[in-house]
Amino acid sequence: MVELGKLKKKSILVIGDVMLDKYYVGAVNRISPEAPVPVFRKKTERSVLGGAANVAANLVAANQKVTMMSIIGHDEAGKQLVEYFKQKDINISLTWETERHTTIKTRFLADNNQQVLRLDVEDTDPINEEICQKMLNQLEKEIDCYHLILLSDYLKGLLTYNFTQGVIHMAKEHGIPVIIDVKDSHIEKYKGAYLLKPNLKEIRELTGMPAQTDQEIIEAAETLRVRCECKYVLCTCGARGMVLVGEKHVPFFVDSQVREVYDVSGAGDTTISYLAAAMANGIDMNDAVEIANVAAGIQVGKMGTSSVYIHEIRDFLANEDDGTFHKILHEADLETFRQDNADKKIVFTNGCFDILHIGHKRYLQEASKLGDILVVGVNSDDSVKRLKGPTRPINPEQDRTEMLCAMGFIDYVAVFSEDTPYELIKRIQPDVLVKGGDYKPEEVVGRDIVEARGGRLELIKFVDGKSTTNIINKISHK
Repeated sequence: MVELGKLKKKSILVIGDVMLDKYYVGAVNRISPEAPVPVFRKKTERSVLGGAANVAANLVAANQKVTMMSIIGHDEAGKQLVEYFKQKDINISLTWETERHTTIKTRFLADNNQQVLRLDVEDTDPINEEICQKMLNQLEKEIDCYHLILLSDYLKGLLTYNFTQGVIHMAKEHGIPVIIDVKDSHIEKYKGAYLLKPNLKEIRELTGMPAQTDQEIIEAAETLRVRCECKYVLCTCGARGMVLVGEKHVPFFVDSQVREVYDVSGAGDTTISYLAAAMANGIDMNDAVEIANVAAGIQVGKMGTSSVYIHEIRDFLANEDDGTFHKILHEADLETFRQDNADKKIVFTNGCFDILHIGHKRYLQEASKLGDILVVGVNSDDSVKRLKGPTRPINPEQDRTEMLCAMGFIDYVAVFSEDTPYELIKRIQPDVLVKGGDYKPEEVVGRDIVEARGGRLELIKFVDGKSTTNIINKISHK
């Protein structure tokens, strides 16, 4: 699995059918006396971004810079969408307001989140040629701003043949990849895209092929790829995972990462969002698919349409058997770490940890008990050399961080190159700062930062006689 730290902020344009997803939560306890139908008693309601808007929201959760190109109605639902876009800092300068109805999907959820009914309010008439050309003209002025364009087709009238092909041709001329979450059985409108993403049901409808066995799925995906003259097809296969087929590319299967399924709504949106984020960052296609697969697995474990955040993927991977590598915090991770863990008590400590010994283990384990998340700052090789002398460190920072990551009670590790962790503490904003019992409170670096936000300093007693220096001296005297 690729380093999630490679996911930097890129500019991605989402073009597609946006909608408002509403959820009425209540109960069904009786049958109507007027007709043999259940009576739904509403208790609460909520609304979230749906359709292509959910794709945009997931891209924001993946720490990407997102612009939304779509059409909305001059109505209350349209106003709600605009407000939600603003809240998530999604640029809507390319979104058009029209006289058509904004699409609303209302789901009625009874006990145990059982969906009993869905009510759709929508206008699926195709956009006319005048609007199509105006939108393409507007895109032409800004297209070079984007690293990737993602089309999310829900067949609500925006992505007509002329508009879709206009976007694909324009993007090709500017060297920008276009990836599409497909729905339309008229596959010629997707011709020339870089990647298409159907699910099993869709690939059967798009190709007329059975696509039951693994080999049949590969053959159907390859048929779709050739017909549409695209480089890749990623077919999502539900609980079976997903398969990537590409030109001069060995079919790549990845097993589903689902732990527990609550709701499959929005899983496809999450998949293509994280695929897009990885591709925009130039990440290898197989690695991009693995990231998207993990994101989809997390999504189906949630109720309703929702976003999957990059820190959730990192947490998931860090808890896998071989996931210690994903405990390492990179620059991009540090930018939003406090925000991503706003509801958690973060504990921070630091050191060189040159030769790990029982004293380190007991000290760090005690530190982990003081909050929800333990972050350990580690001096870089250059930093250790400045502090300890030219013969140190004994073990390079890569080895030291990997050893720390292997400890189950440590949640994250971050390397800092300065002589002190002051700047790292400033970025992480921990609630509890931990140092060894040989320190005096006034000597502890970063104490002012932690106490200024209402946090506290904890001093933990070291194990007598246990230190890296003692171990080195013992070895050197033999």
